[in-house]
Amino acid sequence: MFTIGDFARHGRVSVRMLRHYDAIGLLRPAHVDPHSGYRFYTAGQLARLNRVIALKDLGFTLEQVGAILDDEIGADELRGMLRLRQAELEAALEAARARLAQVGARLRAIESEGRMSTQDVVVKKIPAVRIAELSASATGFEPEAIAPVIGPLYEELCGRLEAAGVTGFGPGIAFYEDAGKGDGSVVVHAGMTVPEGTEAEGVLVHVLEGFEAATVVHRGSMDDVLPTAQALAAWIDTNGYASAGHARELYLECPEDPAGWVTEIQEPIRRP
Repeated sequence: MFTIGDFARHGRVSVRMLRHYDAIGLLRPAHVDPHSGYRFYTAGQLARLNRVIALKDLGFTLEQVGAILDDEIGADELRGMLRLRQAELEAALEAARARLAQVGARLRAIESEGRMSTQDVVVKKIPAVRIAELSASATGFEPEAIAPVIGPLYEELCGRLEAAGVTGFGPGIAFYEDAGKGDGSVVVHAGMTVPEGTEAEGVLVHVLEGFEAATVVHRGSMDDVLPTAQALAAWIDTNGYASAGHARELYLECPEDPAGWVTEIQEPIRRP
């Protein structure tokens, strides 16, 4: 048998926790010395302790944990519950990371207010271009809604073009439009410039019309594009133009590290 201190050490819990579990009847000692009151546990009780901790970490109350254990939950069922909870926690962690990244982008935009130079904004005519594209819906125009959609679209598009034997395609062009459902959703278009005569299964090949645009080059990850995009918007407003639609993104350089990306933001403009 183990003393309560040794059992706590082997179970990676505190002595105080074991005393509490004893008090509420969740994990009784195997033996209590009638004279000293010392608690003693067996190695076999580690299995119940593991289940108590696992179920508690799943979000069950200690009362619920006791009820589940009294029903003698099997190892396979518990393993399934733990895997489900693990997946939920990983999804929550990923969502938290995405929110943190967007908070950082907003903070950088706030810090750059009134300081970001707009001298690199260039007004020019964007020529018509032939693209092959795939599209899908996103719940909104926020980066956290766009990013999970556009990445897989480009992977699928490039795979289909390569399978069709298309060579010399690129650079990529992405653009967006309201889905027209009234819920803020948008259609994400992921395109690659392609030569005339391009055909690939399941891929739309068409010509994008040219337009007049205010353009600016963004260097770095598109997760950090907000300050650049808002500086471009400020330039458009200050110089007497109005936006004529969603901007296009022309991906000039896309190395493996997003920090090295070079993207031209092309905002359609008009005179009010």
